[in-house]
Amino acid sequence: MHAPGPSRPPEPPEPAEPPELPEYAERVLEVAEHIPSGRVMTYGDIAEWLEEGGPRQVGRVMALYGGAVPWWRVVRSDGVLLPGKELRALEHYRAEGTPLRETGRTTEGHTPRIDMRRARWDGEI
Repeated sequence: MHAPGPSRPPEPPEPAEPPELPEYAERVLEVAEHIPSGRVMTYGDIAEWLEEGGPRQVGRVMALYGGAVPWWRVVRSDGVLLPGKELRALEHYRAEGTPLRETGRTTEGHTPRIDMRRARWDGEI
């Protein structure tokens, strides 16, 4: 009986093509890219500006694809920072001069909120 020859390593898989971005997602991300430094839009603002979808749909797009755009500029309407990303977002807000409202010491975590009255952008160029 003869011994089997050396085994060859399996061929690496072909690189997968990135999935095509849905048209609605492209539109949401395009709006997010145009929000000026130091300003914000809410999820609902973007849906209203696009005249399609709602805050949840915009939030879903940002959760899935938002890493490629300034995600910290798309926020909740109450100005509360994105849970789990507060510190990263704060770095961006402070660097860009985004208006913040400091919270009192009794507020959990003492994390500032965005001053929505001053920071909100209406999409006008």
